[in-house]
Amino acid sequence: MKLPRLPLLFAATALSLLPLQQAHAQRALQGDLQQQMSTEEFTAAGLHKLDAGELRALNDWLQGKVEQATTSALESAREEGRQEVIVKNRGFLSFGSNEPIQAGLEGEFRGFAKGRQYTLDNGQVWEQTDTASVSGVRKQAPQVRITPGLMNVWYLQVDGLNTRAKVQRIK
Repeated sequence: MKLPRLPLLFAATALSLLPLQQAHAQRALQGDLQQQMSTEEFTAAGLHKLDAGELRALNDWLQGKVEQATTSALESAREEGRQEVIVKNRGFLSFGSNEPIQAGLEGEFRGFAKGRQYTLDNGQVWEQTDTASVSGVRKQAPQVRITPGLMNVWYLQVDGLNTRAKVQRIK
């Protein structure tokens, strides 16, 4: 069975780069406002009127806000990346969610047969691995439900049919 190595590699790489992005965002605002702004910007904002203590308090407050926003954005990006990996890789081995997959079948369904491939409208491709058979059926883009069984077995059922076929995800 071919494993989906590239999506996992991309997700792992993206998640490993998040600390670097966080460090870059924090470095961008290190130092005080007077160092970050031009003299004209500093004066136009009225910050030249603050004494050293007031300016330090403002710098500390701003640094805390930036750190808080950066942390929140990184946590959100991590969760989005994790969810994307789970959704994209459902059905490969035991990786991802065990929730049933509901989708439309692309093209015409003409029954079950061992080795037949089924492309879903979500981009997934599944191949039938058992000898379940249904013949004489023609349905245009029917809805299907793929449900997990034991030991990483998945079953495809087409709406309106009582027969289901054992499938494995190939793409």
